[in-house]
Amino acid sequence: MNEQQKFWALDYANEYVKKNNSFDEHKGVEAWSSMLSKTENIKTVLECGSNIGRNINFIGKAFPMIEKSIIEISDQAYDFVNSHYEISKSFNGSIIDSNFQNNSFDLVFSMGVLIHIHPDDLLLNMKKMWTYSKKYILIGEYFSRKPEMIEYQGQLNKLFKCDFGSLFIDNFDVSIVDYGFLWGYEYDKAGFDDITWWLFEKNGV
Repeated sequence: MNEQQKFWALDYANEYVKKNNSFDEHKGVEAWSSMLSKTENIKTVLECGSNIGRNINFIGKAFPMIEKSIIEISDQAYDFVNSHYEISKSFNGSIIDSNFQNNSFDLVFSMGVLIHIHPDDLLLNMKKMWTYSKKYILIGEYFSRKPEMIEYQGQLNKLFKCDFGSLFIDNFDVSIVDYGFLWGYEYDKAGFDDITWWLFEKNGV
């Protein structure tokens, strides 16, 4: 494991799970209904970095027929999600090390996960997401036009901000479908914390 993977899988996992186990379900369902309002025929989703399943829960409430799969690096969070939700496919490890088949999921997404990946590894993780997707990729992360490292809970090199949307569209064969901002004043209670999100569609599908 590299420095960031070790931190999230081992050092900080238990504390993070304890801090992220109570959310406003109504606002979460509202957010996901809005983010996916311009999609069509999504039957399978893969969350890259599920933690304890906040987004899996919201999506399941908003779209009950969707088949849900996860990648999660923390053993504790991985076990929690698989024991509390109906999960189709799952991988306990990093996005880069995961081994799903190409074009397996209608939607592949991350929410507050890519910010914790070192910039040197970012495109490799994005490529995995693009490869796994049949059609849509959604990225929800902290935005900054200029790449920057932010101190996180007193730790350095654990949170990196950039323009994830332009980085993705400049490096992969996709078109933008929609984008938006989940204002913390309204959506913090659902755990989104001023997230900027982008919804892409793979070209030629």
